Amino acid sequence: MPTSDLRGHSLLAVLAHPDDESLACGGLLAWCSALGARTSLLCLTHGEHGQGEGPARPAGAPPLAEVRAKELREAAGILGLDDVTILDHEDGMLPWLEAGRLETDILQAIQSGRPDVVITFDEDGLYWHPDHLAVHERTTAAVATLRDHPPALYYVSMPAGAMRAVVDHAATVTAGRDPHVRPPRSILGVADADAFGALAAPATLVVETGGFARQKLRALHCHRSQLEDGALALIDGESAPRLLGIEHYRRAPVGAHGDTFLERLTSHIGAPSPIV
Repeated sequence: MPTSDLRGHSLLAVLAHPDDESLACGGLLAWCSALGARTSLLCLTHGEHGQGEGPARPAGAPPLAEVRAKELREAAGILGLDDVTILDHEDGMLPWLEAGRLETDILQAIQSGRPDVVITFDEDGLYWHPDHLAVHERTTAAVATLRDHPPALYYVSMPAGAMRAVVDHAATVTAGRDPHVRPPRSILGVADADAFGALAAPATLVVETGGFARQKLRALHCHRSQLEDGALALIDGESAPRLLGIEHYRRAPVGAHGDTFLERLTSHIGAPSPIV
């Protein structure tokens, strides 16, 4: 039967950078939160080496790490997250940290929050980002060590072509405004939109987030430092369900077995519109 009340259930997303939560699984997080589940995020870096970092940064501007942490907390508020933890591991260096350090941090978050469900990147890292790959590996390893009441583990990927559709939409919007302006082609600083989901493993769970895609878009737009000159900035509320409303998940071979509240959630055809 469709799930309409998730009070008493909990979910933890383990991701690498501010904005990962909104782009990868923002619709699902917002939906679960709206139905009463406790939703938490462990973000392993501040994303301090993202767009806008470097010599061109204006004198006197706050550090990008501080800016991105603030943006993440704004996005988390829109998604309805109950708890956000941002760690200080260096952005871009997660694969080169001692594996045990990341695994310990992830284990502590799981053991502290005791979530029913953990979500992290699939083995493609959305678009093969090295930090994402490291988080996938270490989260999988952490869950595999838990023998008593482990959480169910799900990997999030992306439908192939989804970000290409966003870039094409941005080109149409730009041409309608001024055909002489070059349309934006990047997605959160990633130049190749076709890299997203290109070689992702087949999903075992496809979530149609419906009206929560608009909430996901609002959360994405909080990450202003990373949206500049990007295609995501040209999505509006009307196009959000079409361009951002489908999210792909795959059940991991480790962790708890059996259906969770996520399977019951997706027995809806689409999702109800959120009250926001």
